[in-house]
Amino acid sequence: MIQKAVRMQIYPGYAAEYQKRHDELWPEMQQMLKDHGAISYRIFLDPETNYLFGFLEIEDEERWSETATTAINQKWWDFMADIMETNPDNSPVAQDLVKVFEL
Repeated sequence: MIQKAVRMQIYPGYAAEYQKRHDELWPEMQQMLKDHGAISYRIFLDPETNYLFGFLEIEDEERWSETATTAINQKWWDFMADIMETNPDNSPVAQDLVKVFEL
């Protein structure tokens, strides 16, 4: 199992909408994540800074990297682009985080 952590950011005032969209995550998006080796995926929000911290457990890095090219993932990026910082292709601006401690 591989653990990954990322930091992203939503725009101010969009925390509730971000939560709503994830509460209603499309079944085909959930299935794609599982099909590409996601064992678990959690996202936490710092409401003071609007930073999101994602924590993933995946089976295989190469298989996981293929998520970016799936049609459903690109559709999701387009759907989320109005409420968070994104790159020109609408992928979230994400910074990988480095694990410094584990108990």
